[in-house]
Amino acid sequence: MIDLALLRDNPEIVRRSQAARGNDVSTVDAALEADRSRRAALAAFEELRAEQNAFGKQVAKAPKDEKAALVAQAKDLADRVKQAQQAANEAADAVSAALALIENVVIDGVPAGGEADFVELRRVGDVPAFGFEPRDHLEIGEILGAIDMERGAKVSGARFYFLKGIGARLEIALMNMALDKALNNGFTPMIVPTLVRPEIMQGTGFLGEHADEVYHLDKEDLYLVGTSEVPLAGYHKDEIVDLSKGALRYAGWSTCYRSEAGSYGKDTRGIIRVHQFNKLEMFVYTRPEDAEAEHLRLVALQEEMLTALGLAYRVIDVAAGDLGSSAARKYDIEAWVPTQGAFRELTSTSNCTTYQARRLDTRYRPEDPAGGSAPSKTQPVATLNGTLATTRWIVAILETHQQEDGSVRVPEVLRPYLGGLDVLEPLA
Repeated sequence: MIDLALLRDNPEIVRRSQAARGNDVSTVDAALEADRSRRAALAAFEELRAEQNAFGKQVAKAPKDEKAALVAQAKDLADRVKQAQQAANEAADAVSAALALIENVVIDGVPAGGEADFVELRRVGDVPAFGFEPRDHLEIGEILGAIDMERGAKVSGARFYFLKGIGARLEIALMNMALDKALNNGFTPMIVPTLVRPEIMQGTGFLGEHADEVYHLDKEDLYLVGTSEVPLAGYHKDEIVDLSKGALRYAGWSTCYRSEAGSYGKDTRGIIRVHQFNKLEMFVYTRPEDAEAEHLRLVALQEEMLTALGLAYRVIDVAAGDLGSSAARKYDIEAWVPTQGAFRELTSTSNCTTYQARRLDTRYRPEDPAGGSAPSKTQPVATLNGTLATTRWIVAILETHQQEDGSVRVPEVLRPYLGGLDVLEPLA
């Protein structure tokens, strides 16, 4: 949820954020009214409870012949306290429901609008030019014996696939390269659960308007994750984390699942938009004041990966209406895909500020600036996430580095992970 103090003290900031996202601004006023009602209900309950406590002492001191009448009054008062407590609880639930309709407050400078309203920040690398008609990644993958969509569909249905032979090795090489990048930059590697409880999925913000994209196992009431962000965000649920030595940085390697609801007819060829893929996801817990600098650090790591792989790409500042409920700012990096003549998303990295941490009750204890020894009040941490490698990268690698005979030059940085192999050769 958003910061309730921000909503009370600066509701106009929240209104502007909702408007930039294209959301209903009246949700802000509804939340403020629900908060006022909750506070009034809580005050009424506390007043009655104080009266009950005082009356209880009076009953205890009363003469025996007066106690029967006083006990009857005490019972009536107890019933009123119970009703007031129920009203306060219902008012608190109403506040939670109202706040749930307000998405994370966007950071100043995030472009307003929807999917098409992003701002391009920079382009890096040269778009490849070919002296022949380039093949798309699926045709190359079939020539190399690396991708088998037909049998993927036979076994599991549309948008499933097999990576085999050099295709499987290429993905593992890519993921290991990313893992080394993460290790060299202070991340703790994690193999995470890919089934999570509803409160974890809800806490990360994935059960909002895009809930239909998430797979749910009804019998077990568990969700299949679409990113390691979800279990990593839940890892420190209901905890006070120690940030005295700096941010906590994790790199989660997992299989990911997405139903791709609403994407029928889009990218049906190949492995661009599929139901299952692998990903190495960076996830960071840090102090709120350090979050924006950490965000840029994650983007820099992603750019180092793509540059090392020889891919041309651009970095975009995603518009508010395309952020998702949890992100306050998101940068996407899109690589050039030659046969599509377009940049396609390979990475996203989001600054979720304290939104997820408030929902999952993950806090830290700030250091006393005066150097005192008294423990300070805990505060929500900031969380960030970003892709460091995923299956889709194979699309850009194969198409960018293809040669006329169907072979593919292996980027030099990947060769050690492929036993020194410098060219992927077509099958005989």
